[in-house]
Amino acid sequence: MALWVILLCTLLASLLGGLYLLGVFRRRRPGEPPLDKGTIPWMGYMLDFRKDSSEFLKRMQRKHGDIFTVLIGGYYFTFVMDPFCFGAIVKEARTKLDFRPFASKLVMQVFGYNPIKANHSIIHASSTKHLMGDGLTVMTQSTMENFQKLMLFNLSSGEEKRVWQEDNLFHYCYNIVFRAGYLALYGTTPHQGADNKEKANEQDRIHSNQVFHEFRKYDRLFPRLAYSVLPPKDKIEAERLKRLFWSILSVKKCWQKDNISGWISDQDQLLAENGAPEYMRDRFMFMLLWASQGNTGPTAFWLLLYLMKHPEAMKAVKDEVDKVSRENGQEVKPGSPPINITKDMLNQTPLLDSALEETLRLVAAPMLIRAIVEDTSLKTSSGTEYTLRKGDRMALFPHLSVQMNPEIHPEPHEFKYDRFVNPDGTKKDFYKHGKKLKYFNMPWGAGVSICPGRFFATAEIKLFVFLMLTYYDLELVNGEEEIPAIDVSRWGFGTMQPVRDVRFRYRQRF
Repeated sequence: MALWVILLCTLLASLLGGLYLLGVFRRRRPGEPPLDKGTIPWMGYMLDFRKDSSEFLKRMQRKHGDIFTVLIGGYYFTFVMDPFCFGAIVKEARTKLDFRPFASKLVMQVFGYNPIKANHSIIHASSTKHLMGDGLTVMTQSTMENFQKLMLFNLSSGEEKRVWQEDNLFHYCYNIVFRAGYLALYGTTPHQGADNKEKANEQDRIHSNQVFHEFRKYDRLFPRLAYSVLPPKDKIEAERLKRLFWSILSVKKCWQKDNISGWISDQDQLLAENGAPEYMRDRFMFMLLWASQGNTGPTAFWLLLYLMKHPEAMKAVKDEVDKVSRENGQEVKPGSPPINITKDMLNQTPLLDSALEETLRLVAAPMLIRAIVEDTSLKTSSGTEYTLRKGDRMALFPHLSVQMNPEIHPEPHEFKYDRFVNPDGTKKDFYKHGKKLKYFNMPWGAGVSICPGRFFATAEIKLFVFLMLTYYDLELVNGEEEIPAIDVSRWGFGTMQPVRDVRFRYRQRF
């Protein structure tokens, strides 16, 4: 009899424990945000969230207001949609709100990389040194040289130069921008003497193109890999691609190249000094490749597409580019040497800056997630104070809460190339309910988890667009073609991608 009692108690305890883990007993405490667990234990709203995160959050915001807690796949997420709360959140100490647990799990899942304790400080220090200030000047020049290598080596002369060429815009932009960034960061083929330079350049063109095609295979799998929902066949392919990139980007191979960037070499050296094994440093290199090049090409695509769909924007930005070239002695004429765009020149383009920021407002949609390490109070702009529960996760989705908010950006679905610039070239301020906002566009995140390579990424995109507008006339093959919808499976991972490509044509201007 005693045995049956023990077994029954054990079964009951297991059942109660399972129900607890499924979230059945979770209740909203006084002072906490509205709680919505959905109808499916443990899963909650996971299927709705994965299907279309933005539409799901719109629905929850209409139902609960600007702050609410929902159950998604066994985790409770408190979403904060009030932009006036963002400053307090991103500045909160990591002892209360910490981005590292979620980030560590994600990079292990998608890159096979297990971060060491010093990782964040290594990336931050190296990025500050090499991707900002004087270091950015060096990186801009290196990237410019690689754009020249990829784009300007075979310019036509005579009548041939006026012939229209057709291509797919997304593929074209992603391909060129990725390859220029890859070569600038990870180095180029060694050569000895001027005679072998062109052979080395040709090898770089071939190799970088091969790397891009493999990278795109992986990039297409990325969202489902991050959510752990790949079918068996795609999971095998993802593992193959991981191993391939661990080999291509291995530190041994990188150190055999010329012109490897300080950003790459410094981080590898610091990882080694902090005890990271070589195989893990290879995986770190793969993580850096996706982090640095996974969003720049798609952003360049959207920017050129919006410019081609808005002739007044195209004319204004092209006139600005030509003016900057002319004033810096870089005007392109028939027979002139290839243009060399500098960092200083990129600082003289307020309209291009605004057009790029407007593009990012429309298509950049990162999800900022923090682990709630201890109970934390949060006061909203209405004066209501909430308690965020220890063990939950806190999330911001700026694309919905600020970037597409009509109270902040009138006609938010419209592309307005000069939205972010005043007539005198200064940057505009933005308001909600008459109160000035600090966070009105957040394509790079914010706070301690803000993208450390944002200045380099911006320079990379601007270099490409500057070159395209300088050397080519551009137009859509079908001028009436609608701008494609975005792929909703990529919400939360940076710049969105289109559901289909767009045909465009280009021809030399000079």
